[in-house]
Amino acid sequence: MTGPFDLVALGRLGVDLYPLQVGVGLEDVETFGKYLGGSAANVAVATARYGHSAALLSGVGADPFGRYLLRQLEEYAVSSALVREVPDLPTPVTFCEIFPPDDFPLYFYRRPSAPDLQITLDDAGRAACTGARVLWATGTGLSQEPSRGTTLEALALRTADQLTVLDLDYRPMFWADPAEATQWVRKALAHVTVAVGNLDEVEVAVGTRDPREAAQRLRDLGVRLAVVKQGPRGVLAVDDDGEVEVPPVPVEVVNGLGAGDAFGGALCHGLLEGLPTADVVRNANAAGAIVAGRLACAPAMPTQAEVDLLLAGGAP
Repeated sequence: MTGPFDLVALGRLGVDLYPLQVGVGLEDVETFGKYLGGSAANVAVATARYGHSAALLSGVGADPFGRYLLRQLEEYAVSSALVREVPDLPTPVTFCEIFPPDDFPLYFYRRPSAPDLQITLDDAGRAACTGARVLWATGTGLSQEPSRGTTLEALALRTADQLTVLDLDYRPMFWADPAEATQWVRKALAHVTVAVGNLDEVEVAVGTRDPREAAQRLRDLGVRLAVVKQGPRGVLAVDDDGEVEVPPVPVEVVNGLGAGDAFGGALCHGLLEGLPTADVVRNANAAGAIVAGRLACAPAMPTQAEVDLLLAGGAP
């Protein structure tokens, strides 16, 4: 795939090492599964699962894990043409612990930096970001230079009539303090048409955990579609036509990690298909629930048939 792409995602790419024993700490885990990971990469995989052309703009180390990720992207039908090797930094690794239904600690090995935070835009990257039907960027991409400047440059290339999404994606371990995150997220929001985040993330972005107030503040900053994930209260979406609130989809949680990325991929799919906001959010909510009921992230991303089955009352 050489583009233009339906989706270009900027941001995190790494190896997820998830324990194959549930309910025990890492010190007692004996075996792990190895998977492609990173929020932007997972969203690209999830979007490609619906049949859309997707590319990831990111970085990997010049090492075996980097080669593994490049191969995995292509196997998931995500173009790796915009992924650059960074020779002086190792490919990042992320471990998690699995304590269902709601405790999934993450341990990021990304110091002193990670290749995906070293991304810059060349002519090919600028063309891809300009021409993509949807551009997806993340709050984590704003946490460090040169990724911060690259993300802001990519967003500024977009016009007001294009679909430009900011995943608020606040990870406190990547920031010196929340106020710094607020500063840079606000700058990014000036260039986006869609913003999506959970209650913690919208609080950092706009200073309130009240879902409706947060959505209104996002729209006051120029966002046309504000999506607030409320956990057990479902999802609120507000656009020019008003608000939509959908309840959560019941599921037996195996691993909550990756559910937000499945939500993001389904959101991109709905936007690309021009679906009504209610259908976009309903499908995205179901996609997230499906992945929450599975162990891994990237290989767990659902198809539209699986989403339809769950919404019809079947087992995913």
